[in-house]
Amino acid sequence: MPSSTGPSIETITEGGRVTQVGEGQEADEATPSVMTFGAPAVGEVLAERYELAEHINDDSAGRQVWRGVDVILRRPVAVVLRYPGGDSAKEMLQAAVAASRVIHPNLVGVYDAIDEEDRAYVVREWVDGHSLRELISEGVLDPARATSIAHAVSGAIAAIHATGMVHGNLHPGTVMVADDGRVVLADARTDGADTPETDVRAVGGILYYALTGHWPHAEASLTAGSTRRSRSPLPDAVRDASGTIAAPRQVRAGVPAYLDDLTMDLLDAQLAVPSSDVLAAELGRLDAAAEEHYLDSGPLRFTSGDDSGPDPSTPSNRRMLIGIAALLVVALVGLSLGINALVGDGGTAADQAGPAPSTQASSQPAVAGDPEPAATPRKVALKGDQVRVIDPGGTRSELDGAEKVVDGDANEGWETETYRSRSNFGNQKPGMGILVNLGEPREVTNVQVQFSDSGVSAELRWGTRDFPATGSGDQDLIEAYSNRIGNASEKTEGANVSFSQFTPGQEYQYLLLWITDLPETEPGSGRYKIGVQEITVHSR
Repeated sequence: MPSSTGPSIETITEGGRVTQVGEGQEADEATPSVMTFGAPAVGEVLAERYELAEHINDDSAGRQVWRGVDVILRRPVAVVLRYPGGDSAKEMLQAAVAASRVIHPNLVGVYDAIDEEDRAYVVREWVDGHSLRELISEGVLDPARATSIAHAVSGAIAAIHATGMVHGNLHPGTVMVADDGRVVLADARTDGADTPETDVRAVGGILYYALTGHWPHAEASLTAGSTRRSRSPLPDAVRDASGTIAAPRQVRAGVPAYLDDLTMDLLDAQLAVPSSDVLAAELGRLDAAAEEHYLDSGPLRFTSGDDSGPDPSTPSNRRMLIGIAALLVVALVGLSLGINALVGDGGTAADQAGPAPSTQASSQPAVAGDPEPAATPRKVALKGDQVRVIDPGGTRSELDGAEKVVDGDANEGWETETYRSRSNFGNQKPGMGILVNLGEPREVTNVQVQFSDSGVSAELRWGTRDFPATGSGDQDLIEAYSNRIGNASEKTEGANVSFSQFTPGQEYQYLLLWITDLPETEPGSGRYKIGVQEITVHSR
């Protein structure tokens, strides 16, 4: 009888498409032969659920990779098979159990793992897109895009670290960019020698590679006192005669000084690296600055009163600025998003592996010149009765399910009906929204929204009170909620949207996520729909 133990993660690209195979421990050596005795065939259904549709590849560890279909949920999946199962597959299945405990928008979803003794297989999310390695083969990225990818990767790493685990296999082949713009990290296979520092150093390597097209083999794989070297065929970093790595700005023009400094600091074995959650928060700040077109102005200055503060171009002052910035950035934002939804009731056997270790944030030290430290933003605990659907001019048939947007499970949420012909709700109404009542006035710092797809036009508004939950009441509310947080509605490039332009010191109780335009379900279908998977609010 097959036993379900829960999943492991793998990936590579072939022919312009992410083909979901493993990269090994960053070593592209000759692919071992794969046993064919009892090998599956197209059309075979594994575990009475996963139908095999196409043999994609054999990965560097000798495992077969298939594209399949979950016949129950009717969704595409990637199936990674190993011969034999049992003790020979123990490491893969243990990694599967560990990986299934972390759910995060920037981690490949892990669904199941089965051991049939003669073979074992892991079932994962199927992602169409490209690996970072393939993207860079077509040209290096601009600094803003490189920052955005590093931000997503560091958020995923922070989520993994929050559970007490490490990734241990972060490199350009395990960073995937889906066709919808989503950045996901795959193939977590630590060998026991890895530490959180290993992962953080590798984020510096990802930045270096995205900016230059070269992978700093030694520096991106070093822990304190380690001399480990990777064996990937990726081109090594540019070096001088003594072997010293060249900075990104020395390799190509247009790299901002502060991004160059951050990359080199992360790769400098003589410098201590920040924790992954602090790094994620700092990259989030830089990512947000890029969206607002402030990158050319340089990093924010974290000094008070004296405009002639330290020169950020020197290594010592650069590290001081980064350290002070780390005290001010909201480390809990990346952390809470990372562990937003640990596996709950009703999961697979992987879910029964036990709860992840809890973490507790330390208090935030004061910054010189401040009378007292600012309160650390925290996630607002919201219940289902604190959210409701706003549908002015609608038929009131899409009101159910709003509570799912605050249940901590990004796999389910509220969704609109399917509209035809036009993306603006079929030209039937001005829009739809979700009203969030925070229960009391709060100093909000950030609102994160996870949609089911990109290409949606949405904005965040606020008001001073609720209105009766009727059609006319909804229209009154829309007219009253004329204040926006940030810019007017425009098409999103990704499925995750952040609103952070809140007025410091001002308190908000009622927030409205207002949607005016829907993405097409499939190109050329003429059908439009969107789902809101999660809404997360942080306040002081």
